[in-house]
Amino acid sequence: MSEKSAARQLDGFIEKYTPEVAALARAAVAKMRVRLPLPGAFLLVYDNYNALAVAFAPTDRTANVVLSVTLYPRWVSLFFRGGAHLPDPQKLLKGSGSTVRHILLEDAKDLDKPAVRALIDHAVAGSAKPMDRKGAGRTVIKLMAARKRPRRPGKDRP
Repeated sequence: MSEKSAARQLDGFIEKYTPEVAALARAAVAKMRVRLPLPGAFLLVYDNYNALAVAFAPTDRTANVVLSVTLYPRWVSLFFRGGAHLPDPQKLLKGSGSTVRHILLEDAKDLDKPAVRALIDHAVAGSAKPMDRKGAGRTVIKLMAARKRPRRPGKDRP
């Protein structure tokens, strides 16, 4: 699949969300693309049952994912693989799993906060494989689940 085709497909996945969630997600992904050492970072897209995840990795392998911007019907989160082991003096990271932690994004500007930038830097620095600043990263559609939860909140749901 070409880069243009994968990017169009990602845009179509995002379009299924409310305008507010879609705008926040697009802005967050754009900021992360600038923030991470590109063009070497891969965007791995998982349109799964619960959410749409746009993961950032140094290769096209799922095992190498470092961070992801993940869309839910009502919010967008920044997930840190290995977040349970990151220094987090301001206690920004949420979750209780043994590996992954996340930050709920209220605005894409949250990614510019010094404490969040520090978490991102630690996550990238702690990656088992470094991001290639000169590589040819690309967008890769990794998963398109046949069944999905609704992407927009319904009037009859909380």
